[in-house]
Amino acid sequence: MKTARTHLLVCAGTGCVSCGAFALKDALVAEIARRGIQDEALVVTTGCNGFCERGPILLVHPDGVFYQRLSPADVPLLVEEHLIKGRPVPRLMYVPPEGGLPVPKMADIEFFKHQRLIVLRNRGRIDPEKIEEYIAYDGYEGAAKALERMTPEEIVAEVSAAGLRGRGGAGFPTGRKWDLCRREPGSPKYLICNGDEGDPGAFMDRSVLEADPHAILEGMIIGAKAIGAARGFVYIRDEYPLAVSRIGIALRQAREMGLLGRDILGTGFDFDLEIVRGAGAFVSGEETALIASIEGQRAYPRQRPPYPAQSGLWGRPTVINNVETWANVPSIIRRGAAWFSSLGTETSKGTKIFSLVGKINNTGLVEVPMGIRLRDIVYAIGGGIPKGRDFKAVQIGGPSGGCIPKELLDLPIDYESLTQAGAMMGSGGMIVMDEDTCMVDIALYFLRFTQEESCGKCSPCRIGTRQMAEILARITAGEGSLEDLEKLGTLAATVKRGSLCGLGQTAPNPVLSTLRHFRDEYLAHIVDRVCPAGVCKSLITFTIDPEKCVGCLLCLKACPVHAISGERKKVHVIDPDVCIKCGACLNACPAKVRAVIKRAGDRAGASREGAAAPKDA
Repeated sequence: MKTARTHLLVCAGTGCVSCGAFALKDALVAEIARRGIQDEALVVTTGCNGFCERGPILLVHPDGVFYQRLSPADVPLLVEEHLIKGRPVPRLMYVPPEGGLPVPKMADIEFFKHQRLIVLRNRGRIDPEKIEEYIAYDGYEGAAKALERMTPEEIVAEVSAAGLRGRGGAGFPTGRKWDLCRREPGSPKYLICNGDEGDPGAFMDRSVLEADPHAILEGMIIGAKAIGAARGFVYIRDEYPLAVSRIGIALRQAREMGLLGRDILGTGFDFDLEIVRGAGAFVSGEETALIASIEGQRAYPRQRPPYPAQSGLWGRPTVINNVETWANVPSIIRRGAAWFSSLGTETSKGTKIFSLVGKINNTGLVEVPMGIRLRDIVYAIGGGIPKGRDFKAVQIGGPSGGCIPKELLDLPIDYESLTQAGAMMGSGGMIVMDEDTCMVDIALYFLRFTQEESCGKCSPCRIGTRQMAEILARITAGEGSLEDLEKLGTLAATVKRGSLCGLGQTAPNPVLSTLRHFRDEYLAHIVDRVCPAGVCKSLITFTIDPEKCVGCLLCLKACPVHAISGERKKVHVIDPDVCIKCGACLNACPAKVRAVIKRAGDRAGASREGAAAPKDA
């Protein structure tokens, strides 16, 4: 890196790029040149900083000053005040959601204070397209140690002792998987990095691939030595062009420095990698379907056993781990198993990355020690719920995960605790929901996602998820019955037991977890014909209070289907047969008037008798 008094680190992860990070960088470079201080201030683009909701982000080093939501128009003031006069600009800094003074230092912002970084240790501080910067922060030291001073057995033993478990879903012990593959006779053997991240609201793998691509390559070099592989593949979701680009640059740089290819570091060990673009289907993330995709076949899962570690790519022993798992490996080898296993809980070691999204003040990417309480993630790191609303639930583990209610806010985040609560760690998606969220509608959303993404190979998944979605749709329309709850439990059990792969086996989880923790909402929809959250359109109505309407015409003009009639300064009326319940009239009505009324439902329902929870729920 060029020597300069000040480094301006511009976040260039996908989130900030979409908000104009490259335009911000160009404006900084131009203004610094115009002021003649280009020898004193160096502009550097980095990977994802993590605080995605605040992009574009700029971190000024060595001061540690954190600027957020910048635009090119802010650049002249920032350069004049901070770089020339030495006076940081408070109005461009982060202000906590609860109010107060601007926070100048990144280290003092609550979002960052409670995190513990292993995989994201280089976030926001290196240019991911320059291998020299990765090496400057101990990069490839773990690979050198593994290749020059460790046997395959010692590498596997170290990863096993660390307690690293797969970060892509089920949490299978990584060392055990490697050992199974290492012991399989014959060659060749293969390695695969699963970067086909398809969960709604998830962007963990994408951010790591973009921000620190060499960490994945280094982890795979170590894994290749452990199992005796000479060839590997980085399988990346096709919708991640920036990740593909940066991994491609990293591969080229690693080969040029002798870190990939033949006789790596003069050790006599040969290993190389290539990129494979994802097939564009959610099921491609399932390991056997991913293998089929690399082989050039349709991404269909296959029966297990045999497992990929025994018979995988082209029928040969294959180790598949996801992006986060591979990125943990270099630190484990470099710093030792005892260090890694000192973090986390007895059975869940190390840290976990989550994409924190939804009804939360601080959206972004967080890395926290295993065992942290859910409350600390939502309130200490996430800054709580916007507009002072109440927390209701969090969906953890993507469409195959489950919903954790408010009553379990003090739940420790580890593999076993989440499973007991009816959820799963998954790859790390965390979607926060507030009091205005309908849990029946949420269950329907995730089930429709898995139904539409089902490969259709096995009947339980193909037919069972469709039938469950149809039942949920009836319930949200106010046409459900108590018998439907029993059917949901029975179908869920059938889909779980009969599906071919893990995606189908876990598809009922959102339904089962909401039935378990939010059963009263199901009963409200079925018995009372009411959606308590006021979300399900068939169960809500919009009316205008004649005592409050001032005839301002605002609701009439806002209605997209002309369901409102009335004249200026006269009471308006909504035609319920035309109204599509979009809420435009409610939003248009002046706050001081509030004549538009949204009702959650007022139809009479049936008795709740016989509404006990089904055994499978």
